[in-house]
Amino acid sequence: MTFNILIIGQKGRLTHEACLFVATLRQNSPNWSGRLIVGEPEPGERWPDDPRIPQGDQRDLLTDLGAEIVPFANWHFGSYYPNGNKIEGLTALPDGPFMFFDTDTVITDELADLDIDFARPSASMKRENTWPAVELYGPGLNEIWGALHARRGGDLADTLDPAWPDEYWQRYLYFNAGWFFGDDPAAFHRAFRDAALMIRDDPPEEIVTQVLDPWLDQAALPLAIHELGGGRPGAKGGISPEHLDRSHSFHYRFLPLMYATAPDHVIEAVTAATAPNRIKKVLKDYEPFKRFLYQPKGEKARAMFDRTALPRREQAIRNQLKRNGLWLR
Repeated sequence: MTFNILIIGQKGRLTHEACLFVATLRQNSPNWSGRLIVGEPEPGERWPDDPRIPQGDQRDLLTDLGAEIVPFANWHFGSYYPNGNKIEGLTALPDGPFMFFDTDTVITDELADLDIDFARPSASMKRENTWPAVELYGPGLNEIWGALHARRGGDLADTLDPAWPDEYWQRYLYFNAGWFFGDDPAAFHRAFRDAALMIRDDPPEEIVTQVLDPWLDQAALPLAIHELGGGRPGAKGGISPEHLDRSHSFHYRFLPLMYATAPDHVIEAVTAATAPNRIKKVLKDYEPFKRFLYQPKGEKARAMFDRTALPRREQAIRNQLKRNGLWLR
């Protein structure tokens, strides 16, 4: 299956994460044949510092591994809300089916083997009940999500999962924005951008008290996907939520969390991808990668947890890692 991939790369942590992403992609998905675009935000008034990937070993490794570093402009977001890069970075993509991945992701199996219906956009279901926060006297989830979908011309009833009870968060269309896909990056960009700007600049009264940082992208993403005729992964056949959150990729967010929570095959795939000397030479310059990929902190974090009985809340895992001196970011 041919499709393009977009990740975001910029100075700092994302540069190092981009190198790890690309190394695992090339090692574990050798038959994938699309274009790999590293979207790079251009400097401008929305960035007080130059956000571009510096010249040097990291940038060289990305291009040596076949990544195309493509600049894009920040018209609406920037340093005040860096998550907006995943919205505006869609303009760096060529026409055709695409998949976006957060840079803090590793690829663990052959993407070319996946059966993806790009005409029906979808996104990651690896999420918690993070937004919206329902207050004691309302409005409730029906009112909040109903108002948002109505503002974008959608029908709340078409988005509900009847397997969950009324006013329970999983009944409503809500994604993690760690990955999403579609068949038209320009159309996806417009829908995602317009939904985010509506929520930020002209919200319905039902959400005026809601906190939007850092949740703006995840509040807007369901509206965009519904507008484009998509929905939950696996709802009408094709790719299942397990494929891109477990078997073929893993959104680790921070390396201590990956070692604490990831299945064995993820660690094995990452270990193989990061073993070559040319990869190791670059990755070990980033302290968290050096400590977890090439020194014992990864093994120590892994030994602390039973992957079959992990704490329900991620914060509990973070706290335990911090107490044992195993938290680097």
